[in-house]
Amino acid sequence: MAGHRIYGMSFGSIHPLYVQKVERKDRTRAEVDEVIRWLTGYDEAGLERAIADGRTLEAFFAEAPELNPNAALITGVICGVRVEEIEDPLMQRIRYMDKLVDEVARGKRMSSILRGS
Repeated sequence: MAGHRIYGMSFGSIHPLYVQKVERKDRTRAEVDEVIRWLTGYDEAGLERAIADGRTLEAFFAEAPELNPNAALITGVICGVRVEEIEDPLMQRIRYMDKLVDEVARGKRMSSILRGS
């Protein structure tokens, strides 16, 4: 099965776009990094390596230490599709990350974004 073209995009090229999005709404890179680490289990150094080494989104999630068990609590619509109804596990994880960053940009409280963790 051929993967979606987003799977081959580098995480390092997408991360700055997330940061720009939230900074326009007076939020910070630290908040973006916090939600991504919460979702994926990367520590700060691991996340920095993932940004720097050019790994694809597919590799980023494949090499993630552990998807947060509360990720299934992420619901809502992203790109016109309900994230909880996405069948492809990799696409669902990418959309979870998109949804978390959107919630940061919208000004949601971090405790709510991190699903009470």
